[in-house]
Amino acid sequence: MKNGTLRVGLVGCGAIAQTKHLPSLAKLPHLCEIAGFCDADAARRESSRAKYGCADARTYAEYQDLLADPSIDVVHVLTPNAYHASVTVAALDAGKHVLCEKPMAETSADAWRMVEAARRNKRKLTIGYQTRFRDDVVALRRAVDSGLLGEIYYARAHAVRRRGVPTWLLRPSATGFGGPLVDIGTHALDLTLWMMGNYEPASVTGSVFWKLNDQPEGNPFGEWAPGQYQVEDSAFGFVKMKNGATVSLETSWALNTTENQEASTTLCGTKGGAEIRGGLATPYRLVLNRVAHGMLVEETITGAGKYTEYTGNIETLAEVMADPGLHEAEQWLRAILEDRDPSVLPEQAYVVTRILEAVYESHRTGKTVAFA
Repeated sequence: MKNGTLRVGLVGCGAIAQTKHLPSLAKLPHLCEIAGFCDADAARRESSRAKYGCADARTYAEYQDLLADPSIDVVHVLTPNAYHASVTVAALDAGKHVLCEKPMAETSADAWRMVEAARRNKRKLTIGYQTRFRDDVVALRRAVDSGLLGEIYYARAHAVRRRGVPTWLLRPSATGFGGPLVDIGTHALDLTLWMMGNYEPASVTGSVFWKLNDQPEGNPFGEWAPGQYQVEDSAFGFVKMKNGATVSLETSWALNTTENQEASTTLCGTKGGAEIRGGLATPYRLVLNRVAHGMLVEETITGAGKYTEYTGNIETLAEVMADPGLHEAEQWLRAILEDRDPSVLPEQAYVVTRILEAVYESHRTGKTVAFA
């Protein structure tokens, strides 16, 4: 640390760094300074340093050189998915705290290596699930914690786009990993399991589809060349938890449906229910439902609202206009400085990875995947 602030280094200076991490970290000079920029593209790392770097910030062509810098306290791993595990483990072994972007890893085995590395080195590790910090999500978490819903025994995790194919993510990795299941489905599943407080899956049954890969018409991100779209266009999973609760996971970049419902959830409890509605280009709104005065009642919460940092209870620590990326970064840095757990625990993200992996495996084998 320098003058009581953390020195942060980035491995990867691409789109997610430019749109989320760098702008967010730059708004927190009382907590950090951005001291290291690693990217294979020299122009990109240099321009990032010039715009966001502290006075003595350095650039690196190789991530190993950034990790060897003893002045770097925290590393944000913002690489393509295939490199998440290897870079994260190396950073933890180098004594750095790590925020790794979602999805955690391409396999559950790699995700567990990341968990073990954090434990072994006594360093903090978190995964970039910024949707937990949306104002509607924080309001829903408060409702859940207050007992308004009771026991949540059925839920649906939504990551559905009618059309919204990112034309830069159309090819699978060497492991076959990719597509909407891991790009946006991971957010919906994380959100749903977190609300349920349940990370003990018993079995997963999944179906994966390649049905609209040759239909680029109407895609807001543009068209693609024939044969270019090789990952799935939709995937679905049915998860049974060890306590009998169930989760239905639905995810798509292209599906002939009338609504977008992305990074959202439906929760059904013994006392009431809740649903977050909205998605790509559609404002989010939270709908709570219950019985009151002998009648079925719905309460809809809309508008920009305010964000309240969630720390495990409903105490208000800060209220500002909602900016999930900013508040993800703020709670993460404060967790390090105050030596407490970050919002997203690596063990939680590991379970999300296991379930996503099992959806693919179930589709491939035609069988239900059972967990010990």
